[in-house]
Parts: sequence; structure tokens; C-alpha cells
Amino acid sequence: MKQLLEDIKTGQFRQAYLLYGQEAYLKNQYRDRLKAAMVQEGDTMNFSSFQGKDINPAQIIDLAETMPFFADRRVILIQDSGWFKKGGEALADYLKSPSPTTFFIFTEAEADKRSRLFKAVKEIGSAVEFSAQDETTLKRWILGRIKKENKGISRTGLDHFLQKTGSDMENIDRELEKLFCYTLKKDAITEADIDAVCTQQMAGKIFDMIEAVAAGKQREALQLYYDLLALKEPPMRILFLIGRQFSLLVQVKELRAKGYDNRRIGEKTGLHGFIAAKYVNQASRFGMDVLKEALAECVKTDEAVKNGRMNDRLGVELLIVKYSGVTGR
Repeated sequence: MKQLLEDIKTGQFRQAYLLYGQEAYLKNQYRDRLKAAMVQEGDTMNFSSFQGKDINPAQIIDLAETMPFFADRRVILIQDSGWFKKGGEALADYLKSPSPTTFFIFTEAEADKRSRLFKAVKEIGSAVEFSAQDETTLKRWILGRIKKENKGISRTGLDHFLQKTGSDMENIDRELEKLFCYTLKKDAITEADIDAVCTQQMAGKIFDMIEAVAAGKQREALQLYYDLLALKEPPMRILFLIGRQFSLLVQVKELRAKGYDNRRIGEKTGLHGFIAAKYVNQASRFGMDVLKEALAECVKTDEAVKNGRMNDRLGVELLIVKYSGVTGR
């Protein structure tokens, strides 16, 4: 990423850039910065953009061979083509000897480093991965945004905000904008402000549902389930996330039994530190036998629904009812 910034700063561009990974916010930020640095604003003659899996490689190669019109370079942006996993062979061959006035920017969610196109881009350009940011980086970025708005937030408030939003930077950005508008005349952002305007992510709602199950609060757990259904969430997706939650709790409980602290548990399970502690606490409220049984029950419910032996909505409801109040076993 440092090299990418240096290229933008100096204007010494490589002929191909691949920006890939699951962190869409950062990826799109750098895509836009590259484009702005490489192409004059409004220059539609020398900039072309393509997106999706139906792009014709021959069309791209023909365009690449076209000289720029009253400009130093032609820039071609290709997004979500899937060519870095399959189908990029023709362009990989072209990049062995491309037109010196044509530059490529690729953005992909995933890329196979063994693919011919990946290797071709690396040969003449740069491939930069944008993966999910760690907790420290996220907090530093959020605090920077908040400080820029001349506001403050407590440590617990910041943790509460991240528990609501999750770690996706695009979602965090949207929720921050909502918070800034809501607290326009305030100097500090409180947990009450966060609860008032920030939308809790699906994973957080599932966590709260299992928390209610752990506490034996059957009515509350069912209400959370009905709320998700009212938001048009498919019962089978809810079932998948409940199963994922129980699977994480099994892992957390096993790691805790081995003596791992919250930080190490977070590292091994992929949970951020501010979330890992909550999972440790939730896991402690279930017996290991109950967690494993519940996980197996999720699989059975999934099979029963897919085989037509059970209604999906009822299947999830029965699962919630069964495990509300049985944590002491």
C-alpha cells in the first residue's frame, strides 16, 4: 500500500494495478485516488470502465491498443470480472507486451495468486490486498473521523459503536455520518446517541438472540427472531447464523479451557478483541454438551427443512424454544 501511495504522489505509474480483498471501503478509496491521479477529471475519451463477469476480453484488448486522444495515457478500469480466478488468460498474454500508453486498474473481491493474470499484473505492475482491518486500526480511524468533527467519545462508547456496526468500513462510514448529523450540536457522542440512530448488524442481532437464550429469556429470544422476520430476513439465513454462533461459542469455550486470554481467543477465532470478551462471557453461560447438541440440532433442522419435513420458520422457532432455559445442563 505504501508503494501505491508513492506512485500516486509522484505520478510515476505502473501499467497495471490490482486492488483486491474483502475490505471494499479502502479498496474503493484507493481505486478513486488512482483514477483521479491518472486521468483528468471529465476526460471520458481516455477513461473506460467495465464491470461484471460478461466483459469481452477481445474488446478490452482492442481498446488497449487505441492511442489516447490528446493525453499521455489511456486508463481502463475493470471491476469484479472474476478473471483473477478463471478466464483471464487472453488478457494475461496481452500484458506480456501491452501498449505503453495504456494503463489498467483492476478491482476484485478475490484473486488467485496462482492465476496467469495475477502473475502478469505483478510482472508489470502492482497487486495490493485490502483485508479486514484490525481493531486498533479501526478505532484509530474512527477516532480520527470523530475528532475531525470536533466531537469526542468515551472508550466504552467506541466499543459499543463497533459492536453495533461490525468491522466493515463502508458500514462504519455510513453509521458515522448518521451519528454526526444526529449529534450536530453536541460535543460528545454517547451510547444513547448510538442506540438512537445506528443500525445493529445481523450478527449483533443473532448474538443478542443467543444471549436471551442463554439467560432463559424465551419470550425475548422469540421476539428478536420475529423482529428479524419482519425485516424480511429469510429463516434459513437466520438458522445459518445461529449455527455459526453456536460453532463460535464451542471454539471460544474450548480455547478458554486451554487457558487462552481474550486477545488470543480473538486472534484464533477471527473475533475482534472488543467482541471476543463478550463471546467468552456468553460461552461461559452454556455447558459444552449443550453447545455441541445445539450445533447438531441446527444441522438437523437444516436437513429437515431442505427435505420438506419441516417448515423453515417453524423449525427455527422450535430450536429457539428448545434451548431457552436449558443452559444449566
